[in-house]
Amino acid sequence: MKFYAPLVALSLVTSLSSAEVPKVFGGLFEQDIPKKGFIGMVMPPQEIEKYTAKVQAAARKDPKWFREFSGQAKAGAPLPYDERIGLTKAEYDEYLSLWNKREFKPIEEVMLLLRQSSGNTWAITSTGPASTISILRYDAKTDTFRSPNGELKRLADITADASSVLGAWSGMEWKFEEETGLGKTKENLALGRMAGDQYGIIVYRAQEVSAEGTPLLDKSLVIRFALGKGVAAKEAAAPAKTATKPAAKPAAKTSSKTTPKK
Repeated sequence: MKFYAPLVALSLVTSLSSAEVPKVFGGLFEQDIPKKGFIGMVMPPQEIEKYTAKVQAAARKDPKWFREFSGQAKAGAPLPYDERIGLTKAEYDEYLSLWNKREFKPIEEVMLLLRQSSGNTWAITSTGPASTISILRYDAKTDTFRSPNGELKRLADITADASSVLGAWSGMEWKFEEETGLGKTKENLALGRMAGDQYGIIVYRAQEVSAEGTPLLDKSLVIRFALGKGVAAKEAAAPAKTATKPAAKPAAKTSSKTTPKK
């Protein structure tokens, strides 16, 4: 174990604390200033389930067609209308009406903190179930995040419209993907802000599938936090409608859960 003289240690602390916060965190976090946020999910009214059940039945009836049809739709947004999705036009319109009433439902409060790590990297540390993201380290020189899996590389910026599951928001995304003889691993992280600049958002997902196709891990997190210093937790928790104009499409991926992915 190495021990540093007080002067050297003080110099190191000063260097760390005076470093410039990378641009990717600009407007979202400030170094060493905690923020309250909430893990949650976006949910439409429960009445929508009767329509998603019909779409699921149609998908089971003609799975090949449905895979091709849904594969052409915008990810995370409603499907365009087609009579083969199992809904009448009137039911489809009601589906869209319910979809546009979806809201962010806070589930658990967490604390978020941007800090500088060793090697001039940065991390967003978090409490509770969101602590998974604390192990990710951002390197401004390479514009990448690193996790125990490997390097998450920067993708094209995100510009989601009001019909997407999270509503209108913009941000940045990084991805790790690897396939070996043991299976496939994917890891995604996105940082951004909601339309209106009231809330920031973190979206994280990690997936592992065995070589036989058996799911080994599927962890998803959506964390919303109010922008600005010293914001009260109740402001981050307050329900907010995620869409302000009619959606063009119903959910591209159907499941028993009505909250699709980002």
